[in-house]
Amino acid sequence: MRTLTGASPPFDFAPLSVVSFGSTVIAEGCDAATSVSWIHAWTVSHGIITQVREYSNTSLTVTRIGDVVAGRSAEIARSHCPSVWESKFSGRAGKSVPGLVLAI
Repeated sequence: MRTLTGASPPFDFAPLSVVSFGSTVIAEGCDAATSVSWIHAWTVSHGIITQVREYSNTSLTVTRIGDVVAGRSAEIARSHCPSVWESKFSGRAGKSVPGLVLAI
């Protein structure tokens, strides 16, 4: 919060990794001391960002719960939700962080 309000020195959001799949784009990075990791995930539709998610000091796994075929969602397999991306920088600080699954 102190960073967002300008009460502390500026934080450099320089991405160390940027990936995209489908309409989802994910950027991940950490500060120079690797004490803070961050992940920004956004959804793009017709060239416009329609949804933004931000995670700080959190381990994130992105899974696909169904495939879209010809604009229609295919049936979801009950036993298999493959991981399409996992964060890499959240564990660098040497501390335990919460883990989340983002289903797309």
